[in-house]
Amino acid sequence: MFCPKCGSTQSDALKFCKLCGANLFAVRQVVDSRETAEGFDWTKTWVAEMFMSPQELKRRKEETERQRGITPEMKRYNEIKAGIITSIVGIGLAIFLYVFMQGIILSGNVTANSAEILSRLWIAGVLPLFVGIALMVNGVFVSKKIVESAKRDSQNAPSKLEGEVNPQSLGPADTTEVIPSAFSVTEHTTKHLRSSGQKQ
Repeated sequence: MFCPKCGSTQSDALKFCKLCGANLFAVRQVVDSRETAEGFDWTKTWVAEMFMSPQELKRRKEETERQRGITPEMKRYNEIKAGIITSIVGIGLAIFLYVFMQGIILSGNVTANSAEILSRLWIAGVLPLFVGIALMVNGVFVSKKIVESAKRDSQNAPSKLEGEVNPQSLGPADTTEVIPSAFSVTEHTTKHLRSSGQKQ
């Protein structure tokens, strides 16, 4: 056995190191009683997700989103925001392509057939514009119904059990509140003193 303190080789029969005096018996006990490493859990991998039902996958996704604080309102807001950004990118791309291609055409180094194609290339910017508009329409109308449905479901959900407490829903303690005591430490002490004084 090697001494963990000085690194010298020691006999397994020794309780203490001959060189530094380290407790080898305690080291042996720790090494012998050490639990084996936890086995690999396949249920926590993507392989297990392949065999899950769609309902279980949906439930897990909703649970993860709930833990991260992603609400239906936040999803709707992000969808509308993504639609606006995508639409603006589409408009910018269309303008850039139009100006750039007109510059190439006006340079005079392009044939008439190529000029026809290049002059219409700006239409590629219309695709992200339409995608952005679709995202905004979905966020404004469709996702609004999903948010309303989620609110209805949360209102109709059964209330929590009495023993179950959500620590996030508790408000902060009011430390300015003074709770009147039912009795006082000094209450009736003078009365007791007087009565004991009379006995003497």
